[in-house]
Amino acid sequence: MWAATLPDPGTVATPRRLTDAETVDCARDAGPPAPYGDGMLVAVLHRGAVELRSVPRDGDRVDLTGLTVLSGGRAAVRGFAVDGTRIAVVRAGPADTGEVTVLGSDGTETTPTDFSAPLRAAGVRPAEELSTHAPDGYPVHGWLVRPDGPGPHPVLLVVHGGPFAQYEWSLFDEAQVYASAGYAVVLGNPRGSAGYGQRHARAVLGRFGTVDADDLLALLDAALARPGTDADRVGVMGGSYGGFMTGWLAAHHGQRFRAAWSERAVNAWDSFTGSSDIGWWFADEYVGADPERQRAASPLTHADRITLPFAVVHSEQDLRCPIEQAQRMFVALRRNGTEAELLVFPGEGHELTRSGRPRHRVQRFEAVLDWWHRHLPVGEESPAG
Repeated sequence: MWAATLPDPGTVATPRRLTDAETVDCARDAGPPAPYGDGMLVAVLHRGAVELRSVPRDGDRVDLTGLTVLSGGRAAVRGFAVDGTRIAVVRAGPADTGEVTVLGSDGTETTPTDFSAPLRAAGVRPAEELSTHAPDGYPVHGWLVRPDGPGPHPVLLVVHGGPFAQYEWSLFDEAQVYASAGYAVVLGNPRGSAGYGQRHARAVLGRFGTVDADDLLALLDAALARPGTDADRVGVMGGSYGGFMTGWLAAHHGQRFRAAWSERAVNAWDSFTGSSDIGWWFADEYVGADPERQRAASPLTHADRITLPFAVVHSEQDLRCPIEQAQRMFVALRRNGTEAELLVFPGEGHELTRSGRPRHRVQRFEAVLDWWHRHLPVGEESPAG
């Protein structure tokens, strides 16, 4: 976990921790801490938000409740800068991809930009907050993005990467595309995710596919209890760790889903260790160094249990999850007689869906929608219907 620190006067080489490591998770990509008044401004991850908070300079391991919120709320702060008594914040909310807001010393807010007006004019589907509990009583948090109309709508469970990452209150292009195409989209932050404290993040160490899977399925059940969702028409998809979880759920809970879309996934820990650019430590930390443990925790090992249609999607130059992760999974599925397709994007890396070539990002969306239209048709009625 990241926390704000400040050197004591005269002991620059020895930083002093200002915030509590358990509850305060500072965002690494929103900019460095900045002095403001009697405190230090930092961006903090918190339950799907990225909040601009003030840390007391004389603090000593202050927990989240002791940090004043200046901006964020149900939004994600992407960056900030201080000019005297004013603060400029780039903040993305549920209906925009990021606007500049100026915070005055008196608490007033002015937003001089409106970059996302065309998106709102085209139509943005709202994200409904979901809260439930896993079978062991653990609280689970996420969102449901529904299409227009009463339904019942087919449902997509979409799993984020990381796992130390979070779905946010900010607008998510993928959820909007799928909802616009007629799918109800379930987004969750299971155990292992960022933004819910250190114990939440570390709960999956050595336990991939256990409590995190429980959390996701509990959140899916909560979404299926909402009006307009169809429990008989559900698909699962995700990338990176989300791709791993897609394969894991397809193998161990395949009866819950009609089809799966696994993207840039970790499928085999044995070859991932030593070939991924993330470093050899990752598999040891999250899964364990024992080869048999790594084998048992690999979706590839359980590929013979996957019987639902399965899309294996990867980028040719992915260094985080090298392409052999996809090739091995695809071959195993086809050898087992599973209906499987392999889609490879040339010249792209692990970040295709976020910073890939525009034409490839469009082609990927077209391929995703084609896959779901074939295996989870929007106009189809469930057997119960």
